[in-house]
Amino acid sequence: MKIFNKVTMLLIPLLLFLVITDTASAQKTKVDQSLRMGENRTTLDPMQFNNNQYIREAYTVAKKIPWILDSIYCFCYCKESFGHKSLLSCYVDDHASV
Repeated sequence: MKIFNKVTMLLIPLLLFLVITDTASAQKTKVDQSLRMGENRTTLDPMQFNNNQYIREAYTVAKKIPWILDSIYCFCYCKESFGHKSLLSCYVDDHASV
């Protein structure tokens, strides 16, 4: 149950941004880099999570909108516990899948 809650907590913002991004991409939104918190590493390949559709989808979305996730504080307190810079940091390793 604890893992489900963490995955759910990470998926909800991603799904929200997916909806916003799909709408915004139709309007050719300009990518705003000004709020980034400094995570420059690339996200993990979503296909390595073939055993879980929800985690694979979360990593797919993260790969599409890194500038957005890098401007969001991670409410799992990863910054304090793991030294993460932003929510994007959870997707450059397998932390978001645990």
